[in-house]
Amino acid sequence: MKLRKEKNKEKICYPIVLTFEEGQEIAVEIPDLDVATSGVSEEDALSSARELLGLVVYGLEEDKEEVPKPSSVRDIHIEDNQMVMLVDVYMPAVRMAQDNKSVSRTVTIPAWLNAKAQSYDINFSQVLQEALKEKILL
Repeated sequence: MKLRKEKNKEKICYPIVLTFEEGQEIAVEIPDLDVATSGVSEEDALSSARELLGLVVYGLEEDKEEVPKPSSVRDIHIEDNQMVMLVDVYMPAVRMAQDNKSVSRTVTIPAWLNAKAQSYDINFSQVLQEALKEKILL
């Protein structure tokens, strides 16, 4: 059998371990990254695992640390109440979301200007963003 070449290294895939306990959320562990999360349903647990995987790998990249190589699912040992699955994440989307994340800033303006702007239903965040873009891009 001929092996296919790996397609896109921007898409990363790690094994996760789901642990099921009666009356509790589903525990999710990413053993290779030594992190854990949980979910109220299988769908929620997988979504949490994907989000955590993306954020941990993004953090390692930002800190210029090595991203550990994923284990094979065959090498993960589990108990009767556990299940191993693969979870993938597309890192360009994670990076873009983190780069476009909003941050809160406190600004001070005269009270009369605040009142006038509110009377016109002006969106302060939008105006500030537009003004900063204009100022920076000039």
